[in-house]
Amino acid sequence: MSTEKDFFAHESAYIDEGCSIGKGTKIWHFSHIMPNCSLGENCNIGQNVVISPNVTLGRNVKVQNNVSIYTGVICEDDVFLGPSMVFTNVINPRSAVNRKSEYAKTTVKKGASIGANATIVCGNDIGEFAFIGAGAVVTKSVPAYALLVGNPARQTGWMSEFGHKLKFDNNGMAVCPESNQKYKLENNKVSKIN
Repeated sequence: MSTEKDFFAHESAYIDEGCSIGKGTKIWHFSHIMPNCSLGENCNIGQNVVISPNVTLGRNVKVQNNVSIYTGVICEDDVFLGPSMVFTNVINPRSAVNRKSEYAKTTVKKGASIGANATIVCGNDIGEFAFIGAGAVVTKSVPAYALLVGNPARQTGWMSEFGHKLKFDNNGMAVCPESNQKYKLENNKVSKIN
């Protein structure tokens, strides 16, 4: 585990044995980081967050208040998890049936954002820079740069890396209004043009 000087943890936070906490990370009130978690540099873990055993968060991951990140979830760099969003880790949970050996893996790729109160059903990966709207219920894997809303979540467009809805022309080209980055839509996939 890192030294206390490398990261901040509020006095009400619990950090169990075997955790690796990156430099500059902040862990706020009443949060619990369970055994053998790995949190990258410059993460911000909000109030009342639970990170279950063996979870990995990349660098600069922002976890807002009241989020539980269950075993089997991996968040890559620059992921945003909105307030009270939900991950699941078993497809068919029953109180009287132990299914810890059946935890499904869910990966949230670099730069993806998941809005407040959204639910991600386990085993469905979220693509790079995808944007999941508030309250959406994701029941299938999400392509890179996709915008999903609703219950069940459906794709309604594409997003730039700066979080703007992309408007593609007849040639399948779009420009982010903030960054001026160009994107190409081809075969229902978006790619950044360098």
